[in-house]
This record gives sequence, structure tokens and C-alpha cells, in this order.
Amino acid sequence: MGFSKKLLGAAAALLMAGTLGAQAQDWQPEGTLTLQIGFGAGGSTDTIGRVLAAQMREQTGWNIVAENVTGGGGIAMFAGIANRPPTNDVVGLGVTMPILINLVRRGSELGFDLDSFAYVGTLANAQLALVARGDAPYDTLEEFLAYAAANPGLTVGFDAPPQQALIAAVARDAGLQFNMVTMESSADSVRFLLGSQVDAAFSSGVHIPYLETGEMVTLASANRERLSYAPDVATFVDLGYNYFVDPYYFLGMHADSDPAAVAAIAAAVDAALQTPAMIEIIQNINTTPPLNLGIEGTRQMLGDSLIVAQGLFGG
Repeated sequence: MGFSKKLLGAAAALLMAGTLGAQAQDWQPEGTLTLQIGFGAGGSTDTIGRVLAAQMREQTGWNIVAENVTGGGGIAMFAGIANRPPTNDVVGLGVTMPILINLVRRGSELGFDLDSFAYVGTLANAQLALVARGDAPYDTLEEFLAYAAANPGLTVGFDAPPQQALIAAVARDAGLQFNMVTMESSADSVRFLLGSQVDAAFSSGVHIPYLETGEMVTLASANRERLSYAPDVATFVDLGYNYFVDPYYFLGMHADSDPAAVAAIAAAVDAALQTPAMIEIIQNINTTPPLNLGIEGTRQMLGDSLIVAQGLFGG
């Protein structure tokens, strides 16, 4: 392609972006905008979603309602959005891991795939750590795996299937043997660790106060990136195991929604995430600040995460 054609293409792209931006500024829902939440009332996703709806309503003046559409950790909600005609007034709030696991294990039965949606953005990324007692004979993931090789059958606590799948995949690749112990929550994991009932466990933040006292140590980040509160601690990926668990709260609409509607709603979400109310609720629930990957970044994240999920759950 010649330089003049490249220049014309770039100019056209800029013109389109400018036009879409102007349309997004002018767009507003004709009636009520519904924020569907793929989990039941009272949980963390529901709480975050309702605060988001309130902040968007206050900032935009739109009539926004939040409603719970439960079933399959968001599967029922997203199936409904994908299989109804696009109306530009329904946005779904879900969490990535249940969607990705189901796409891998029974994708042909769901009635949707990642291309069924126009993505609005993300709200936050839940940080997940593998932790151990402070007096354990290992302080890092590398030391833990070496100790596990010499002492088969170490116990690892988990409270969600993706955590179990992560350790199982690492054990398979490294030729190790772990005994997995099911927990009800991260709080249980911490209690079992402090009681010397497991050798390591996953935690989404309950352990942080015990890092300061030295009662616990962070062995690894189970996320794709290193933990914000422990930037020197390696990920599984850092050690050559291409597995991670990255639960994001994300928003999606029907794939054929008006791009101006998607852009306007995405802008409203981004503005709401910068309010003190949203920062506080996400920080309290998630131990991290809000994180919005944007329209394109959300789609890229889901595609990358699906590839990893296929390695974890496709066997």
C-alpha cells in the first residue's frame, strides 16, 4: 500500500472515530436502560452493579434500573442478551471465569460465544494469591514447587474450581502430586493455614493483614500480572507455567447494538468508575481500585483468557 493510501486510510479512521464520538455524546436511551446482573441479590457482583447503576443514573440523568438474572454464574443472563433482538437498552454485568469455563466445557450448548457481544468495559480485576504460613520451609513459588517435588502430597486449599484447575495443570506439567482441600471461602483458607491444616492455599485478600505480621507469606500471584501489593512476587507465568486465573467484572451488550449506544454507555461506565462511591465499594470488596480495560481491551482480555481456559479446563 502506498503512502497516500495509508494516509487516506488513517484520515478515514480518524473521521470515523470523531463521528462515533459525536454520536456517543448525543445518544441516550429512549426509555429505561437495564443493567442486568448475572448473580443473585446481596453478593459482591450485585453490590457493585447496583452502586454502578446509581452512579450512572446520577451522572447522566438516564433512567437506569438494575435487575438480577441468575443462573449458571451469568450464563442465563448472557444467553438471554445474545438471543434477543438488539434494543440498545440492556447491558449485562458478569464475571469472566464462569463464562470462560462454560465456553470451554460446553460451548456448543450455550447459544453464544465471545463474538455474540459488544463489550462495554470492565470494572475491576480480582487479585488472587497462593499463600503459605510464615514459618513454612518455602517463601516463593519456586521453593514451594521444589519442596513439593521432595514431599509428594502437600495439601492446597481452594474455594473455586479455577484455582483447583490451576494447581492441577501445574502439577501435571511439573510431575508433582498435591492433595486439594475444598474451602468455603478465602477466610476458611486463612483459618486452615493458620491452624496448620493445609500447606498452602489460595486467597483473594483476606490474608493481607497476616503478611504485615509475618504470619503468612505470598508465594505467587495466580493472576496474569503480579499483585499490586506484592510486585516482587512472581506469577506462575513467570516460572514458565502459562496458566493464570484472572476474574474480571465485565459488561456486554448484544453484538449488533448501535455503536453509538455502546460508546455512550461505555463512557458513562468509565465516568462512574471514577466516583468516590465506586472506588470505595470496589476497594472494599476487591482490595483493588477500579480497572476499566475499555471496549477493545475487554474483548482482547476475554480472547486471551479463553485460550488459557482451554488449557486449564479443556482436558
